[in-house]
Amino acid sequence: MENIFRVEFVAVARSCSETFPELVGGGRGELILEDPNDILNCGIEIRVQPPGKALKTLTLLSGGERAFVAIALYFAMLKVRPAPFCVLDEIESALDENNVSRFARYTRRMSDKTQFLIITHRRGSMEEADMLYGVTMQKGISRVISVALEEAVKNEGK
Repeated sequence: MENIFRVEFVAVARSCSETFPELVGGGRGELILEDPNDILNCGIEIRVQPPGKALKTLTLLSGGERAFVAIALYFAMLKVRPAPFCVLDEIESALDENNVSRFARYTRRMSDKTQFLIITHRRGSMEEADMLYGVTMQKGISRVISVALEEAVKNEGK
């Protein structure tokens, strides 16, 4: 068990150190075992340095920064062990518009190995999608609306 954990931890930590600067646009992120001699019982420290800021632990970051670090960690794990399908429910709700756009573009990059279903109200995420589905209610009756964005753009000029 210890050997399996060590191998997987090293892979995720390496992926995190690559993914964080890719997603955030610079800086660095790292995962560190609190006690490398007792890896099955110790904690894992997350240290990040957003671009232009000092190195910090997760507890010292703002809510939006913490959310972005969590997203970067999640994507790092998906790089190590891609899932065929992933549901993200308002994962980017704490992010500002600039970071929502970064998240959406990165999700697009990851979509070659994982299909994403993103539940969102954020424009940046919707703009990067292939398909949009919405539910509307009129006179007490729910109706599902779908739009294929590529087709909608083609038909816009007609």
